[in-house]
Amino acid sequence: MSQTVDRALSILPLLAQGPADLGQVADRLGVHKSTALRLLRTLHEHGLVYRQQDQRYRLGARLFALAQEAVENLDIREIAHPHLAALNERIGHTIHLAVYEEGEVLYIDKVESRYPVRMYSRIGKPVAITVAAVAKLLLADLPEPERRALAGKLDYPPYTPRSTPNAAAFLKELATVREQGWATDLGGHEESINCVGAPIRGADGRVVAAMSVSAPNVVVTAEELLSLLPQVRRTADTISREYSGTSPNKDSA
Repeated sequence: MSQTVDRALSILPLLAQGPADLGQVADRLGVHKSTALRLLRTLHEHGLVYRQQDQRYRLGARLFALAQEAVENLDIREIAHPHLAALNERIGHTIHLAVYEEGEVLYIDKVESRYPVRMYSRIGKPVAITVAAVAKLLLADLPEPERRALAGKLDYPPYTPRSTPNAAAFLKELATVREQGWATDLGGHEESINCVGAPIRGADGRVVAAMSVSAPNVVVTAEELLSLLPQVRRTADTISREYSGTSPNKDSA
């Protein structure tokens, strides 16, 4: 990267901390004020910085518009699918990817298991919102007033004896999921099917999608499925980093 481009880009994180005047920018870059002014003028011409009436500079509206456009054009399914397929190759079980849209949790991707038993879930169909692990992960991330309002409007079908019975129990489980960072459905929708899931987060830390691994108890026990949680969480973390454009932690596995 050329020195000029490097210096110009170094201005952006400085201004992200708050407005700064010409002298502060020059000092941070270690350059003469005339050099800093040229860089700021170029960024200003492209709408990436804005000069206020007090002669201090701040980030420009164009930068926020570009960031928003980039986020809107990210396809979480396209990013996640190779990682879901790789996990499926290792463990063999059914893997789902889901998002929350307009009061519903929808499957947007599915990788089938490698054994004859198949699940009836379908891409594009709503999930059982009061019991599914992916639903718990997505709803647990909502602001508390929104969580409470939604829980109060839902019906709580008794799919099995393990189904969530009412709004109070649902809110309690969502609070647990929010704190621990993962969720399960152990026979809550179908007595013979168990599921464990993890959240996928955007750059702001909010949950943008959720993934899960499901298997019938004739193939693996609930305990055996839960032992896969570290792999599920690592996969979700990898997808989160790729989606948000952040680097892995040095100590991450």
